[in-house]
Amino acid sequence: MEDQSQMLHNNIMIRQLMNLTKRATLEFTRDRKSMSVLASSQNEKGNVLFIKGAPDYLLEKSTMILNSDGVAVPLKAQDKNQLLTIVKNLAEKGLRTLAICVQEECGQLSDYDGPKHPAHSQLVDTNNYKDLENKPIIIGVVALQDPPRPEVKRSIEKCREAGISVIMITGDIKETAQSIAMQIGILHNQSQFPTHSFTGMEFSTMGEEKQKKVLEQVIGRPSGLVFSRTDPSHKRELVKLLTGQLNQIAAMTGDGVNDAPALKQASIGIAMGISGTEVAKEASDMILADDNFATIVRAVEEGRAIYQNMKGFIRYMISSNIGEVVSIFTSSALGIPDGFNSIQLLWVNLVTDGLPATALSFNPPDPDVMQKPPRKHDEPIITEYVFVRYCVVGTYVGLATVFVFIYYYLGYEWAGDGHPVVTFHQLRNWAECHHWEGFKVANFDKYDFSKDPCLYFSWGKQKASTLSLSVLVVIEMFNALNALSEDGSLLKVGVFANPYLILAIFGSMTLHCMICYVPLFENIFNTVPLSLQDWILIIGVSAPVVLVDEVLKFFSRIRNAKLLEERKKIQ
Repeated sequence: MEDQSQMLHNNIMIRQLMNLTKRATLEFTRDRKSMSVLASSQNEKGNVLFIKGAPDYLLEKSTMILNSDGVAVPLKAQDKNQLLTIVKNLAEKGLRTLAICVQEECGQLSDYDGPKHPAHSQLVDTNNYKDLENKPIIIGVVALQDPPRPEVKRSIEKCREAGISVIMITGDIKETAQSIAMQIGILHNQSQFPTHSFTGMEFSTMGEEKQKKVLEQVIGRPSGLVFSRTDPSHKRELVKLLTGQLNQIAAMTGDGVNDAPALKQASIGIAMGISGTEVAKEASDMILADDNFATIVRAVEEGRAIYQNMKGFIRYMISSNIGEVVSIFTSSALGIPDGFNSIQLLWVNLVTDGLPATALSFNPPDPDVMQKPPRKHDEPIITEYVFVRYCVVGTYVGLATVFVFIYYYLGYEWAGDGHPVVTFHQLRNWAECHHWEGFKVANFDKYDFSKDPCLYFSWGKQKASTLSLSVLVVIEMFNALNALSEDGSLLKVGVFANPYLILAIFGSMTLHCMICYVPLFENIFNTVPLSLQDWILIIGVSAPVVLVDEVLKFFSRIRNAKLLEERKKIQ
């Protein structure tokens, strides 16, 4: 009978709630940590205020509580402490708690029925809400489970591996925030709570030096920080310290109107696309379409990949151009004939190089792109070490083209075209050829040197020039493969990591063969067809650029490993 009576009582209460008419809503504000609804019932004479909010806030204001019979009785200190203990235990399990209250005495709002009511002005200003919720009667406490998304923990691990510090800022109570932080890996054990978990008020009352020390202990380290019971001013304070005093790049997420100042002040403001307000979106630099933290981490990875591809493109183009400069400069310094003419250089720069350079933008991210420490915000794209790499590779490119040109004149027998061999001294002083006694050149290919043997160093350099040009083109194709990864070995990355680059290399080589084997283009570019033996020589001279860059990458990996080791030492 007692159970049936209780069920009947509950059914009556549900029917009464269903008959309620909402008169007004007192929106949530951070200062009072609650929201309420003013409602009326056909069976009641006056309006009733239903309140939900932070248990600690409402328990502090309440003097009454409903007992099991639905009768309001005085709230004893013992009952209050018991409720707070329950709230704490629930919070430590990662549950969010709300106190549910009712207030029957609504003052001037007791007969409120719309905007025309004399007391409507009290609802316009949110500062009045705290005074309106002045006599809440505790009904009970409810616990809500809002588990983190499964991918968040792995995303935070990836941030840690990438040297990105994660700071959790929430309005939840301290125990709930700490429990969630443990679940997602921001904090690792309870021993970190005193040094890595603070309420907004606790942090605000610290001195500036202590605040800096708190933040410095997590920059570039595996543990994060947790700030609970925060308001917008605390967010602004954190951003100001991170970007100003500590010279860090701070990305701040937010969704509410009150978050706008912190979003605007941050290095990168990120607004929620689904739950975010228009004000927050306007103040932000980026909008997170799916409100998912893991998407931010993927964006960081994509950004690093784009930056890496940009550097690969620059490295490829600059090292190739340095190679051309070294080739021309070395030829002039040695006094030998120029290996290329202007139209050949234009062809290489505008056509042959263009396809691989474009394809490099499609490079996949390095496997360890999220294991590298973040670059400094003022770090140039071309650092001193990177420039040295450009110069080393470029120097090899230039010297290889000059070498094959000289080798042709000094004794390249594979050519099989009957060209005469000269000494290096003669090649360096070719402009004085007319003063040499007894210098003769036997006719070979389509040239007749009987009248002027010195034409051997101008007209007769077609084969040498074609070999030199081919070495330049092939070596740049190998160099494009080197640019697949900034530091990763080509053996590890794989030649076919970027299919578009393979197609681009094939296209560039097809164009180069066209100017070597199509008679019309032979005359335009002053080239000659090459034999299989010629191509063996070209590849043999060009391929070592891969070994040169592999050595440079090896030292670069050692350098990065030292940086990572230094970061681990300070952890």
